[in-house]
Amino acid sequence: MITKIINKLKQIRKSYYKKQVLKTAEYVKGQIFVNGLTYVNTRTRLGNNVNFNGLRILGNGKVEIGDNFHSGMDCVFLTQIHNYEGEKIPYDTSIILKEIIIEDNVWLGHGVIILGTVTIGEGAIIQAGAVVVKDIPKYAIAGGNPATVFKYRDEAHYTKLKEEGKFH
Repeated sequence: MITKIINKLKQIRKSYYKKQVLKTAEYVKGQIFVNGLTYVNTRTRLGNNVNFNGLRILGNGKVEIGDNFHSGMDCVFLTQIHNYEGEKIPYDTSIILKEIIIEDNVWLGHGVIILGTVTIGEGAIIQAGAVVVKDIPKYAIAGGNPATVFKYRDEAHYTKLKEEGKFH
């Protein structure tokens, strides 16, 4: 009995999170799955088969997320900064918006932080806990703080799976 109640509450929570994402996002190309607390902004554009397990987009900068995206829990995208070269120190009241682009088939591990003005290339994997401060190329596997590429996916294997339509 308790298990049924807990499962029902989880389903209600997932449904609520998904509705909030659908209501807030600028554009949703296809199906999305929201399994954890997720916030997007009104300038977020989502591809098909986007899977959120807990991601927060902070700020009002533009965010594009491609098809077959997967996030771990507790991921954060920072899309704006204070103007530190303005009229006051340490910063003034003006805000600078930053864009984040996530290409197709990208997987973010648990607790990844992505700063604005970053593009993560197709098929890239970002290791749990990484802080991404610069672009990550296609097929790269990166981790650390700041995130650095330490390996690449087998491109032939990746391409074969993509051509066969084998997406999670």
